[in-house]
Amino acid sequence: MIHSKLPHVGTTIFTTMSQLATQVGAINLSQGFPDFDGPDALREAVGRHVMAGHNQYAPMTGLPALREQVAAKVARLYGRQAKADTEITITPGATQAIFCAIQALVSPGDEVIVFDPCYDSYEPSVQLAGGRCVHLPLSLPDFAIDWQRLQDALTPRTRLIILNSPHNPSGALLERADLERLASLLRGREDIYLLSDEVYEHLVFDGREHASLLRHDELYARALVVSSFGKTYHVTGWKTGYVVAPPALTAELRKVHQYVSFTGVTPLQWALADYMAAYPQHVDELPDFYQAKRDLFCGLLAESRLRFTPTPSTYFQLADYSAIRPDLDDVAMSQWLTREHGVACIPVSVFYQTPPADLRLVRFCFAKREETLRQAAEKLCAV
Repeated sequence: MIHSKLPHVGTTIFTTMSQLATQVGAINLSQGFPDFDGPDALREAVGRHVMAGHNQYAPMTGLPALREQVAAKVARLYGRQAKADTEITITPGATQAIFCAIQALVSPGDEVIVFDPCYDSYEPSVQLAGGRCVHLPLSLPDFAIDWQRLQDALTPRTRLIILNSPHNPSGALLERADLERLASLLRGREDIYLLSDEVYEHLVFDGREHASLLRHDELYARALVVSSFGKTYHVTGWKTGYVVAPPALTAELRKVHQYVSFTGVTPLQWALADYMAAYPQHVDELPDFYQAKRDLFCGLLAESRLRFTPTPSTYFQLADYSAIRPDLDDVAMSQWLTREHGVACIPVSVFYQTPPADLRLVRFCFAKREETLRQAAEKLCAV
């Protein structure tokens, strides 16, 4: 008999719903990836670097040119003068970055605070490190942190708090005032670290600001900040991300990273470095690009029986289906919409340890071509 280290983990809901969508021929608005390609110049650069012979290992910490471009972006957008050599690490995807950060910081018996609903990779990573997740529900309907509940949850065993803003699945955003409150709460507890999942950092709408931990000196001193080139440049299959952290934390992260994958894919790193240098405006244009998709999708759904508030960030839109099938839980509803109405989505309850009993929310991905969104909305309006 195999003694499983993750006995309660099966196939992720993202794989399950994408497979079901393929099986029944549904429009896939479940898994979070675009149905359009990244910029031509970026994709062309990959072939150029492959043919130029950039096909051997990059440095363990990431290609220097790409780390320099990340440093330049971080300085321009957040005012953080992060050193490319000692504070920036390129990883094969943000999920691996999160895994390595958790393995570097969490020891057996440690507690890690997560906020539900939360991304599904956090808890297995903590369990593999021998730690235990403490799940704190975000306050509905705005998915805000309950600060008193967080304060009460801090114990001598608390080692890490995982933050996610812009938040998947809700799109909720931390504000600068939230960062100040967190800093105040953690003063005197130098043994507590922060892992900030900011992969949707550039997908913030309606003129709002992304309150990155990179903007906050006091919090950054204890933080690892994770982001994703895949989300930013519409190339999720490239599985390339990065971590920005103070030198001491970066050193610990790299100890783990070098034995998980050692390095990322070399020609992809060269291509990203070239594109970031030539098109720094790409990240500035992303909010309007995705806000237009959000507004189109939400406008088309206005005639449906789904109820929603347009998301302030990410490329996910939550919708309440209570007026359609209140008798179904959200897992059954997601399957029903996929099988019977040809649109795949994600049930929000899977992001919880203990979901609210009356939760009737599903998540749609609108990182799609206009034609896809129109076809999906037509089907949803007919439900």
